[in-house]
Amino acid sequence: MMKLQNQFNGVEGLDQSRREIMVGPRSNGIRPRHAFAAVNGRRESFPLSAPPSAPTSNAGSDVAGLDFTREDVEALLNERMKTKNKFNYKERCEQMMDYIRRLRLCIRWFQEVEGGYLLEQENLRELLESAEKKCTEMGNNELSRSVIHRILRLSKCLITESERISAILEVLMQNKEEDLNAIIMELRKNYNLLQEKCAKEESDKLAVMDDLSREKEARIAAEKLQASLSVDLEKANQEQQSSTQKISSLNDMYKRLQEYNTSLQQYNTKLQTELSMTNETLKCVESEKAAIVENLSTLRGQFSSLQDHLTSFRVGSYASQEEAANQKEALVSEVGCLRMELQQARDERDRQLSQVLSLTEEVAKYKDFTGKSASELDCLTVKSNELEAKCSSRNEIVRTLQDQLAAAQKKLQMPALWLLLAFQMSDLSAIETRKQFEEQNLIICDLRNRLEDAELKLVEGEKLRKKLHNTILVVVSHRSLSPFDFQELKGNIRVFCRVRPLLSDESSNADTKVINFPTSTEAMGRGIDLLQNGQKHCFTFDKVFMPDASQEDVFVEISQLVQSALDGYKVCIFAYGQTGSGKTFTMMGRPGNANKKGLIPRSLEQIFETRQSLQSQGWKYELQVSMLEIYNETIRDLLATNKSYAMENGTSGKQYMIKHDANGNTHVSDLTIVDVRSTREVSYLLDKAAQSRSVGKTLMNEQSSRSHFVFTLRISGVNESTEQQVQGVLNLIDLAGSERLSKSGSTGDRLKETQAINKSLSSLSDVIFALAKREDHVPFRNSKLTYLLQPCLGGDSKTLMFVNISPDPSSLPESLCSLRFAARVNACEIGVPRRQTNARLSESR
Repeated sequence: MMKLQNQFNGVEGLDQSRREIMVGPRSNGIRPRHAFAAVNGRRESFPLSAPPSAPTSNAGSDVAGLDFTREDVEALLNERMKTKNKFNYKERCEQMMDYIRRLRLCIRWFQEVEGGYLLEQENLRELLESAEKKCTEMGNNELSRSVIHRILRLSKCLITESERISAILEVLMQNKEEDLNAIIMELRKNYNLLQEKCAKEESDKLAVMDDLSREKEARIAAEKLQASLSVDLEKANQEQQSSTQKISSLNDMYKRLQEYNTSLQQYNTKLQTELSMTNETLKCVESEKAAIVENLSTLRGQFSSLQDHLTSFRVGSYASQEEAANQKEALVSEVGCLRMELQQARDERDRQLSQVLSLTEEVAKYKDFTGKSASELDCLTVKSNELEAKCSSRNEIVRTLQDQLAAAQKKLQMPALWLLLAFQMSDLSAIETRKQFEEQNLIICDLRNRLEDAELKLVEGEKLRKKLHNTILVVVSHRSLSPFDFQELKGNIRVFCRVRPLLSDESSNADTKVINFPTSTEAMGRGIDLLQNGQKHCFTFDKVFMPDASQEDVFVEISQLVQSALDGYKVCIFAYGQTGSGKTFTMMGRPGNANKKGLIPRSLEQIFETRQSLQSQGWKYELQVSMLEIYNETIRDLLATNKSYAMENGTSGKQYMIKHDANGNTHVSDLTIVDVRSTREVSYLLDKAAQSRSVGKTLMNEQSSRSHFVFTLRISGVNESTEQQVQGVLNLIDLAGSERLSKSGSTGDRLKETQAINKSLSSLSDVIFALAKREDHVPFRNSKLTYLLQPCLGGDSKTLMFVNISPDPSSLPESLCSLRFAARVNACEIGVPRRQTNARLSESR
């Protein structure tokens, strides 16, 4: 019995120890809590620590010392994520990770508790089996039976409790696992969504950051641009103010120029009117002079008849003394009356002289405004008035003499003494009249000389006015304003005529003068007359140069036209005329003589000098030169380094094509273009081109140009301060001379050259005729020359033609044809010259 009691106590002690292992030892009278006690109808909980016999793991260390109750689990399951900002995904992820970690701890705790219960169940089963074996061994002892029965009952209770707990734990574990799986799935889904949102937010953040950086850079750039624009705006305002001041000053200048031009026109009109009045007065004086001469001859005849009557009267009888005394008294009274009339005439003369002095003072006041020519013309007017006064006094004297002669004829019966006295008085009057007549002749000659001087001074004043006007236009053009803003644009081709001097072998025909130059005010310096078979042909051009005109005189007239090429205009100057008329001399001159340089070298010198002077105003120019000739309707490059001319047929290895762009610029393909920086380089290129140009000998000219020579200078300029760009072109052309086969004696190659030259010049004439008639179709393509000159003849360039004339009478028919052609050219209307310029924007703008 004692043995069984000990065994029961041992089993009970074992049961108690195992219970303590499962639920933990009792301490301080506090009942331990069991997890999920609500399942058994009790509010108990048990500690989180696993039984000692339960298997341990690394995960179990995390739950050691923790305690879970039903309220804790329900609170954990019902917990919701709360954040201050729903878009703060980082904080939500951290909270979710902490929540998942706690759920994992709770699951591990359930797993450990379940493992402990399963282990306890196995131990109880082993004890039950061992107890059954002992009971079998102990027999049917009642005590053993009671012990066994108690043990069995206890074991069954434990097994039942254990199975129930296991079932409950299994159900709870399954439910919790399902809930946790659902929560984990939801959490994963939310986690994935959060990751996607985080990634999206991160990308949006990066995009925002990029946008912010770009915006920051753009803001910095905008600030810089604003600063630069502020500087530019200030600069533009300053330029606008200066431009406004310049415009106002230019407007004032323009108004003054208009007033000056109006005053000059009025003054010119007044001079013309006074000149015509003076001419009429001179005509009247000359007619009166003729009348006086006629009257003087009549008086001389009457004087001779009086002498005859006096002689006959002396031979005859004498009248009574009383009658003679009466006649003497009458004559004395008549002389007194004549003396009174003479005194009155002298008083009238003094009065007129005082008026002349007052007019002279007014002329002196007017001289400050009108100039020397006006004073000279006023002096001429005063002299004319004096001449009129003297003529009137002379007429009075003549009338007096006529009256005296009539009285003398009535008094033929007077006594000889009184007749002698009358004769002596008439003789004295005739002598005085003769003296006055001679004085009048001297005055008339002096007035004629003064009139000629006044006309010459008037012409010189007109030249000076034009020169000053051109100078004003040059100053205006340097202020970036076109001279054409101050004068009317006609759009016609300007024509200058130049007559060369006679050569040594032509001096034999110098006595036959076939060319005259009008001296009238309207045609002086602009007109030329040709005399052919007694018929006079008159022509008027923009300028006519006489044979004594120098190269400098010719260049002065075109210098402003050359200057306009630097201002951005297209300029063309070409020389036309028969062979030997001086075209090449006009264009090229004589290279060895500085005073006889032609228009091409002088134009280049002026352009380089002007370019140097304009550098101080911020202008920089680039100059390019090209030279070609048209020989037998074939273009030749005179600056080509490798010349491949085939001398037999006169063709070159390259085919040069003429092209015109939409802006009216002309380009020749494969043509050599050379950049030049000084006049020395240009002189070298001109010498090189002169050596390559086709020149031949004919009966009319020992060095006749057998081709059309074209010199082209392209000008590109930019102003660094105003950023204005200009593009100008200067074309200087020396055409081949027209000639007649009967006079030139050309044969062979010279004959072909002459035919080609005349054909191209004939095509040029056809173009001029079409332009003059304003036809719709102008045959520019009929020759290389006309197609090359198309922008100059029908475009927007400034074109000037030199027509060169030979003064040799044998060349009169060719000269007449050249002048007629030049007149047609001068009447052709082409496009208005257009300046090629534009503004270049800076980087800051």
